[in-house]
Amino acid sequence: MERERRFSEEKLPIGPPLNVIEHRTISKGFGWWAAVVLVESWGRKQLCLYLWQKKGDKWARKQKFTIHDQQKWELLADAVEDMVKELP
Repeated sequence: MERERRFSEEKLPIGPPLNVIEHRTISKGFGWWAAVVLVESWGRKQLCLYLWQKKGDKWARKQKFTIHDQQKWELLADAVEDMVKELP
């Protein structure tokens, strides 16, 4: 719980035109920050997976993957579920 509160104290490095609706930090440490973020952009909601790297005193986006609709999510989830069984 303490870890989640610490994560939530820092504002996400996302600016206009994106409006953050909700987010969840997946991991943060050693100069890296990964989060799942529900945003609204120009009237459309999108779910984004972000990876930022700390550069000096600022966070720089290294990767962003956007899910635009539930159909795309279902395709991704099915593929991941099939392959995750191969992990230890």
